[in-house]
Order: sequence, then C-alpha cells, then structure tokens
Amino acid sequence: VQFHPEVTHTPHGDDILHNFLFRICKCDGSWKMSDFVHAECQRVRDIVGDDHVICGLSGGVDSSVVAALLARAIGKRLTCIFVDNGLLRKGERELVEETFRGHFDVDLRVVDASEAFLTDLAGVTDPQEKRRRIGHRFIEVFKEASLGLGKNVKFLAQGTLYPDVIESGHGYSGAAANIKLHHNVGGLPAELGFELIEPLRNLFKDEVRKLGQVLGLPEQMVWRHPFPG
Repeated sequence: VQFHPEVTHTPHGDDILHNFLFRICKCDGSWKMSDFVHAECQRVRDIVGDDHVICGLSGGVDSSVVAALLARAIGKRLTCIFVDNGLLRKGERELVEETFRGHFDVDLRVVDASEAFLTDLAGVTDPQEKRRRIGHRFIEVFKEASLGLGKNVKFLAQGTLYPDVIESGHGYSGAAANIKLHHNVGGLPAELGFELIEPLRNLFKDEVRKLGQVLGLPEQMVWRHPFPG
C-alpha cells in the first residue's frame, strides 16, 4: 500500500492491519508481553550460564527495563553500574537506588563522576563535541568501575532497541541515514573484553514500556519522557 496504515490519522488504518493479520495471515493474537519475559529470561540464562553480567544503568527507560529483566533472569549474577555524570534529572539517582537496591534487590554500584564530566564540558558549546567528551569520559569511568568489581564478568548488557539497529545500518536493509553520532549498537570498546547481551534488540520503545510494566518498574520510570542525551 502506498500510504501509512500504522499512523493515527490514516482512516481505518487499524482495520487494514487487523484484517491482514487475522483474516489473511490467520494469526490468533494470543501472544502477550509476559511471553517475551519468559522466553528472553530463558535465552539469557542459556547464554550466560554461570558467568556474571554487568549493566550500565542510566535511569532511563531502556537500561532500567534491561536491568529489571536480567535481575529476574539471573539474580545475583547481575551487577549494575550507575554513573552520576552531574547532568541527571532532579532526584534521579535516588530513584534508581531506591528502585534497584530496594524493590529488585540488585547489586548496584553508584559512581559519582559528576566533577570529571562537568570539567570536561566547561566552555564547550558544540553539541557533537559535548557528546564525544561525555562518551569518552563515560567509557573511562565505566571501565574503572567494572575492573573494580572483583568478579569474573564476561558479559555487558545494553538497552539497544530496534530503532538503534536500524539507525546504525545493521537492520535488515543494511543501510540507514546517519541520524545521530552515538547510539548503543556496537557497545563499549572491544578492549573492555565483554560479550554483548541486548535483550531489547528487536523491540520498539512502546513495547519496552509495556515490558517495564510487566516487570514491575515504577510508573514514573516507565512513562517518563526521554531526557536529552
């Protein structure tokens, strides 16, 4: 079809999709997000085995959902590292600590690197240069924190979504516009020596929010608006 049935202002767009799925493809509509939780937790357990995973927890929707999912899948073999870069929402650090240490009982390490980040950004006005400096500093801080865990960590978990895959040119078409300088695809530098785990890689943002609800994340975390990166 030469138009977009999926957008809200297309008349009867939902009907077109519904008819295609249920009348033509004979889908039965029985799948639920809780099915994804069960299948993905099992997949993660199969991959990780007896090893440990670290997750860079930012407090945003994607990384929070990844952390909650992995906490359910592998429990104490997950360690989350939360880097306070001095550029967070008011109360964000406290919310993350309360949610993941309290409700999910996760091994959470909080690193206050705000002074280093703000020093790097002093006097810089170009947005791409800010992103580059933040990314470079984050890798240094994260690497130092991960080396200090004293565990044999094999895997790094990231909140890569399907739009990240598309934007990186790693999607099914193999080509995409260079929309932004940085995204999750590719992970932290190879010299860190981790294998990547990306449980949300085939999901879109609205699906990730539904997944967060199923996992029991707080409403203000699941439904928050994106914060400028």
